[in-house]
Amino acid sequence: MGIGQWLLDAAELFLPRRCSACDRPLMTHEKAVCLPCVLDLPRTGMHLQADNRVERLFHGKVVVEAAAALLQFNRRGRTQRMLHRLKYQGDHAVGLELGRWMAEALRASPRFATVDHVLAVPLHPQRLRERGYNQSQVLVDGFRELWPLRMPDQGLMRVVRTTTQTRKGRWERWTNVKEAFELGDTRSLAGAHVLLVDDVITTGATLEGCIRALLRVPDLRVSVCTAATA
Repeated sequence: MGIGQWLLDAAELFLPRRCSACDRPLMTHEKAVCLPCVLDLPRTGMHLQADNRVERLFHGKVVVEAAAALLQFNRRGRTQRMLHRLKYQGDHAVGLELGRWMAEALRASPRFATVDHVLAVPLHPQRLRERGYNQSQVLVDGFRELWPLRMPDQGLMRVVRTTTQTRKGRWERWTNVKEAFELGDTRSLAGAHVLLVDDVITTGATLEGCIRALLRVPDLRVSVCTAATA
């Protein structure tokens, strides 16, 4: 357990739960995000849109079956606050809730109907030890509460600790991650349709690196879903 999660758990003993999007105290029936924020979140509807903006990021680079982002990322907006709390403050509750919303959306979309495995974008082991958790895996854990897809024991591994992608251009992002991922034992994935999950997509470079590694598996198909798109 990371120190951020420990602090959140300790605070809940003495303070009311607060909305991860606006910091308002939560009602008993509310999970991580208050109802007014849930109703006002900038949902993209991309799970129902072929050739959407996220899918076009991969055109001419790698083949994806379908791709979508649940929310639009706006600086200083609700989506940014939720993802910041998930990634840097150990707020697993909001990550699980985002994962459930992702599953709810994708299960209603024929474009994702044949997905049979789900996989989180991995962190490098050193960064995982420092943070204490992988935010993308938290999303997958919430996703599987509503849609219990299979999760391979050994899928992708991050073998290079990359520098942060923030403030990098498209080419810098790609060179930063192009050889960062390797495959573990993926025999169970041959012929499968894998859903790759991450928190945010900007240029798509990190996900492209993951997809290139995955597509070495015979007859594998890959789809993508992120919690947000910048």
